[in-house]
Amino acid sequence: MSISGFGYLIKEGLKNVWNNRMMSIASIGILVSCLLLTGAAALMSVNVQQTVKAVGESNVFTVYLKQNVTELQAVQVGENLKNIDNISSCKFLSRDEAIKQYKKDLPEEIYQELIGQGNPLPNAFKISMADLSKYSDTVTKIKKVSGVDQISNKSDLAATLTKLNNLVSTAGIWIIIILGLISLFIISNTIRMTMYSRRFEISIMKSVGATNLFVRIPFIVEGMVIGLISGLISTLGLMFVYNILMSSISNLIHYDAIPFSQMSTGVLVAFIISGIAIGALGGIISVGKYLKKEGNEILGW
Repeated sequence: MSISGFGYLIKEGLKNVWNNRMMSIASIGILVSCLLLTGAAALMSVNVQQTVKAVGESNVFTVYLKQNVTELQAVQVGENLKNIDNISSCKFLSRDEAIKQYKKDLPEEIYQELIGQGNPLPNAFKISMADLSKYSDTVTKIKKVSGVDQISNKSDLAATLTKLNNLVSTAGIWIIIILGLISLFIISNTIRMTMYSRRFEISIMKSVGATNLFVRIPFIVEGMVIGLISGLISTLGLMFVYNILMSSISNLIHYDAIPFSQMSTGVLVAFIISGIAIGALGGIISVGKYLKKEGNEILGW
């Protein structure tokens, strides 16, 4: 196919959008709605995952050493703890520092009595884990380190945060898939209506020997243009909705949402690619029915 011929088909696709502008506008509106819902679900999922990650990182676990472990020996214990893969931070807490933390919570006479009788608290380490889903395995490795007595048990918290993270990720994926299929169905039917209105023209083209590609391209272009316009509008709409929603949430509770500016490029690219892909696929699906027929068969004669 020559460049001029290809250019002609592109122009025909653009004309289809304008000539069927009412259906195109309807398709754009519905596709924008689907993309907005999909984008909102994706951004909420990203924010929840960040929150879960932040909560996980902020939760500090205490590793208690045996009573007979001195501060000098604790240095080696700390090095062994730092060598465990899933431990992201490890800070030594001496028994003297630990007892001081109880001073504000205990009556002065009881505190002084504890100090006088000897500090009953062991040396310890404050650690945090990089991945809470590996909590059990990490605890098992910690307990194998020589000098470790026990670790504060937060397995329920770790399990809850891990389940929440998995639930949000799974829900986000299914929402994207379902809304994507809905958008594809709508675009396909819109283009199918366009093809039905031009079935006589398609019949003539097929009768004179037009290739399937020659017939297909204008309708694929039509779908891609609808998808491109929808992607651009959806990005602006999502920015507006996201900023208002996050501002409202921040006014109710203290919540540091991810600024839209940090995600705007990714959202724009994702929406444009998704819109064009759905539009193009809708065109391919719609035209396939007619390409299997010849001449009068298309018209139903």
